[in-house]
Order: sequence, then structure tokens, then C-alpha cells
Amino acid sequence: MISPGEPVVGIHNISGTRDLVLVCEHASNRVPDGIDLGLDADALDSHIALDIGAMGLAKAMSNRLNAPLLHGRISRLVYDCNRPPEAVDAIPGKSEDIEVPGNRNLGPDQRAFRVNAVYRPFEAALGRLLSTRPNAALVTVHTFTPVWFGAPRAVDIGILHGEDPRLAEAMMALATRTEGRDVRLNEPYSSSDGVTHTIDRHGAGTGRLNVMIEIRNDLVATAAGQATFADLLARWVEAALPLARADRAMA
Repeated sequence: MISPGEPVVGIHNISGTRDLVLVCEHASNRVPDGIDLGLDADALDSHIALDIGAMGLAKAMSNRLNAPLLHGRISRLVYDCNRPPEAVDAIPGKSEDIEVPGNRNLGPDQRAFRVNAVYRPFEAALGRLLSTRPNAALVTVHTFTPVWFGAPRAVDIGILHGEDPRLAEAMMALATRTEGRDVRLNEPYSSSDGVTHTIDRHGAGTGRLNVMIEIRNDLVATAAGQATFADLLARWVEAALPLARADRAMA
């Protein structure tokens, strides 16, 4: 099982000086010893277990922006740290069309164990990091699969917001000037899909500027792709932050 001292959260570039914190909740496909999800290796290497390419992209953005990155070290199939404990899909019994046998019919004590072993430490670590940077914006980094339930997705990059749209809208204003990329607001997901828990809880809930970035995982499956899109996204974030902060000051 997950031991009390087992690290479920990692921090990259903790000494980064920019007023910004990056988060990658779905960085790992690791399943701790003692938890059997009933899945084969192919499933655990697929997008249902982690956001493919997201950790490499987030690290490259962290280095480019000189900002700290907090990332999960446990598969979202064990517990999805971008979901609150009361969400049914925080411990998914099915992802896309793949059943997760080890998550079916969990009792209250088994669910509570995973909440306390994975979600609570992640939440606490993010809270501590943000408390040291009261004016920092929050940017979460995700990837999505090019095909979902058999349907191809045309969008390249999604810029998502929850309760506070300011940073997302400022980034979209910049993104629309970028040729050759299909960039959309609140696609392929939106807050109605329950994906904005982290940015709403730790961003909008505290008055902190925030945005969630989604990028199609085939674009960042390699180190070269991660470097290319990290540079692009970092430029958008850098340029959008002063615009969003000015908007906040006038509000």
C-alpha cells in the first residue's frame, strides 16, 4: 500500500523566482505496490493513466519561465488530484471505454484511504507552495488524447477557465494571432466537465489569477515537441499576465 512516508508529490525548480506556480496533476502513471487496478501494461502506459507528454512540457515551461512546478507522482487512476473527494470520477471505475476493475465497488474506507494518501498530501503541498507566493498566478498543464471514443479531435490547444476567466481570455487574445494552430477557449473540456477543481480551489477561490492549459498529446510526445510548445506557451503566459493583472486592477 501507499506508505505514510512515500512521496506522492514532487516539486521541480523550487527556487524559481517568477511570480507564477505551475501544476501538473497527471504527470505520472505510477501505481504503488499493494494497489492492483487490474489493468495491463498497455493500459497503464496510455492516456487513461497519465497525461502523456505533460510532465516534460511542464518541466520545460518551468525552466523557460523560471517558475516552480508541483507535480503528482501517482497515477490519476489511483486518485485524480484534479477532482475533489466527493467527485465520483476522482477514483474512476471506467476511463473512456476501459474498465478499471480495481476501482470498482470500493468501500468508504478504501476511498478514504486513497483520499488521505494521495489527495490530501497533494493539496497540502500546493497550499504550502502558494502560501510562500501570495501574488503568484496559477497555471495547470494537461494533455488530451487525439481520439476520444473513436472521434478525432481537431483542436491543438485548449485554454480553459473556471470561475475566473481573465488570464484565459488574455491568453486567447494572444493565441488567435498565432498562425497554424487551432486554439480554442474551453475545449476539448470546460468547467462543466469538472476539470477546473485545482484552478478554482487554489486560484479563483483565493483571488489568484489562474488558467488551465490543455494540449493534444501527439504534439508533445517527444522532447522536441515539448520544447517547441513550452516556448510557445511560455511566451503566451508571459505576455498575458500583465494584461490580466491590469484587468484585475481596474475591476
